[in-house]
Amino acid sequence: MKPKPEITVLMPAYNAAKYIIAAVESVLNQSFGNFELLVINDGSSDDTANIVKNFADERVKLINQPHQGVAAALNIGLLNAAAPLIARFDADDICYPDRLQVQYDFLQANPEYVLTGSDVNYADHNGEHLYNYTNIGHTHEEISNRIGSFCPFIHSSVMYKKDVALELGGYDAKAHTFEDYHLWIKFITKGKVCNSKKPLIMVRLNPESVTVDEKLRGKRFGVLKKEMLFAGVISNEQEEELLEILHSQNFMRFKNYSYNILVAKKYLWNNYQPEKARVNVRRAINFKPLQTTGYALWLLSFFPKRIVNRFYLKYKALSD
Repeated sequence: MKPKPEITVLMPAYNAAKYIIAAVESVLNQSFGNFELLVINDGSSDDTANIVKNFADERVKLINQPHQGVAAALNIGLLNAAAPLIARFDADDICYPDRLQVQYDFLQANPEYVLTGSDVNYADHNGEHLYNYTNIGHTHEEISNRIGSFCPFIHSSVMYKKDVALELGGYDAKAHTFEDYHLWIKFITKGKVCNSKKPLIMVRLNPESVTVDEKLRGKRFGVLKKEMLFAGVISNEQEEELLEILHSQNFMRFKNYSYNILVAKKYLWNNYQPEKARVNVRRAINFKPLQTTGYALWLLSFFPKRIVNRFYLKYKALSD
């Protein structure tokens, strides 16, 4: 009789054929072996499902569903997960070999904790290193004090207790693009949470991803998001307005523009390489030549690092 898995690695996947082989292999190569990898194929129109089926490892399990969005896929995964611990992971990211072992050992040794995440390394769509990301808090106290201002966890890095997630009702499908942040606000009321300072995954930015510089979505998006996060119950009217904003931006020209602007910013703010920043700025301008952000970043890329850093600090203070 096979032992029950101690961890379910929960991976939603939508048109992820370009990256999912590397993602799945990084899970199968973990130093911790007693897990299942549950892939929820969210109505992909590419070869995602067939790629997953071709993995011979019996720990890989596939569930197909019509396209309903990431929150619905995750909730199906929670209901079908065989293990008491959920390790969230995205189909375009990379798990470092000891990710599961580190988080499992921590939660076993500290039963008062219900969730743990980690700092991460970011890469571009080709897997080239962009920058190292430090979360806004690592201890429970730091996260509790700051969760009202920023999302304290990188979703793909977290491991949490399944029973707590189910008790809280899982992911709210109305919180489009921030269903994870919405859940963490509730999670923190059920026990302690933390982040490891050791990066345990590589997060891949790519144009197909839902990760977008939210400042490019407009001021109303930010206001609406904050209202929905702390409203307790998300109304149908709030969801409809949010969807109108998202649908108006759901085209590849905007996604490519947003991706290249985001990468350019990272090559200026976080990993000063102005030549690489300009490559991405040029691509962004090609997609949306009437937007001023690209031209401003192009000009800024010719300034020395100390000036760029000074500008960034002022920019960040105004944004916050």
